[in-house]
Amino acid sequence: MKFLSVLLLAFSLTFATQTADESDEFESEFKSTSEVFDPLSGYNRAMTSFNDFMFKNVLDPVVSGYRYVMPEEGRSAVGNFFDNLLYPVRLINNLLQLKFRAAGDETLRFIANTIVGFAGISDVATKYYNIPRHDEDLGQTLGYWGVGSGFHIVLPFFGPSNLRDLVGMSGDYFAKPLSYVDPTSAELALKSYEEGNKLSLNPDMYKNLKKDAVDLYPFLRDAYEQRRERLIKE
Repeated sequence: MKFLSVLLLAFSLTFATQTADESDEFESEFKSTSEVFDPLSGYNRAMTSFNDFMFKNVLDPVVSGYRYVMPEEGRSAVGNFFDNLLYPVRLINNLLQLKFRAAGDETLRFIANTIVGFAGISDVATKYYNIPRHDEDLGQTLGYWGVGSGFHIVLPFFGPSNLRDLVGMSGDYFAKPLSYVDPTSAELALKSYEEGNKLSLNPDMYKNLKKDAVDLYPFLRDAYEQRRERLIKE
């Protein structure tokens, strides 16, 4: 069970953070690729093949089974609850990027979803108050202040990343409430469930993303890097 939890957490961190619409943007962005600093290309290519194999043979069947037993309404409520918990990450990084209006929106969203939305299980901020969401993380904040992406690296299970975003992930960890759940096994189980549930809401996203890729590794590499640069500029 611990091994399965690790797989759920790791894969979904990579493939569940984008929506189906963003996968279309990936494909359009890939048509105009720029040079990526990739001194670890041999390792990265091998790790991409490993991650792809594990996704198809382990994670995809598990998520399919979860979708079968859990109705979409329940999965959406779970996703809303966990998204509401990420308010500190979004707030801090919007403030660090001097996006004060966005930080205000995030605060209003948190208050509305926590009180009216029953601890966040209903996203009333979007449905009824039309308060926009502003997703920001520390990797984007570092990029906003001019920090370069550094070398590209594919992590086992986690998938594409780069040096800047690795540092960002480490910093964001301390702003996430689930990071303080004790014991560590309970924290891992909750995060695995959170990310697995998120992936279940867009189960075909990864398949659709890679279906037109002639060479999977450079396709995913360039798509990741270009998307991150686009998010930093927004």
